[in-house]
Amino acid sequence: MNKKPETEAQLAIYNEMARQFKDSKASIDGAKEPAEKIAASLRQTGRLLLLGMGGSHAVGRALEPLYRASGIDAIAVPLSEQLGQPLPVDGRTIIVTSQSGESAEVLRWFRDCAPKDHVFGLTMEPNSSLAGLAPCLVGAGGSEIPFAATRSLTVSAALHAAVLGALGQDLEDLFAILQGEPSIAIDEAVKALGDVNTVVTSSRQLQGVAEAIALGLTELSRLPCFGLEGGQFRHGPVEMLGVSVGVVLFRARDETCDLVTGFAEFVAETSSPLVVFDASGKEPIKGAITVSCPSAQGLAAIFSVLPAAQRFMVDFAASRVENVGTPLRCTKVTRVE
Repeated sequence: MNKKPETEAQLAIYNEMARQFKDSKASIDGAKEPAEKIAASLRQTGRLLLLGMGGSHAVGRALEPLYRASGIDAIAVPLSEQLGQPLPVDGRTIIVTSQSGESAEVLRWFRDCAPKDHVFGLTMEPNSSLAGLAPCLVGAGGSEIPFAATRSLTVSAALHAAVLGALGQDLEDLFAILQGEPSIAIDEAVKALGDVNTVVTSSRQLQGVAEAIALGLTELSRLPCFGLEGGQFRHGPVEMLGVSVGVVLFRARDETCDLVTGFAEFVAETSSPLVVFDASGKEPIKGAITVSCPSAQGLAAIFSVLPAAQRFMVDFAASRVENVGTPLRCTKVTRVE
């Protein structure tokens, strides 16, 4: 596979990724006051509704299990779904995430639906409409310019880490990951999926990360790529497996590790090319291309796998399209529903 020259848009994405750990640390440090307010609200309500669209919703999906581990009844719902088929909001703490702070659904929800109490925002832009509508966690480094989301995903997760820290969750392992320099070797993974026309990403506790990467793969490569939770993938969709369908799994050092391992071994027996982003610390799975990441669990595992998975996402897309990172049919900020 001949590697295409890097485009200006591609280099811009790399530049965003290069500073995401630095900005994540700064975001956690700068979020203490709003994080304490959200934690106080969560102690009062015990229930959390995470609302967002696109990558912002994927962040909510990634954080759901971590809030639940802290004793919070948490659920992430697309904001468009909440507008059309709403969950009750009384007695819930609500965090609305919009990296731009200007998404059409966000503005309509605050105009038509938002309750008065226990509503907070999460954004990358301190001067956005969202920041003016609710007390906000604000990511360091300002708005992310390139398409699609990379740094903004990681920084958004870091802002949630500030809240989880305020709830008493130990962030030591996370800070250890953030202190390091990600070692990213994904050429073999990109090559392994060189002939596929569809990619399915999957995990268990890291399913939110899998969905974020599937979204970015689709946006950048313009191929159908989607995330299926590991159990759901087992229940029928495995019929799609074959040489034209690549599978990307995420494995961490947690109680779901054996389930991911068992499914990876199953996929490896098919003709589907298989890539595993592995933060489990266990032996590589025979028949899979393994991208080794620092051994981690929980919150730290998100930050362990994201840099390599994001680089894979961009480089896979760059192997498929000439103008990777240049959207044809949409914009970075979606201002219409």
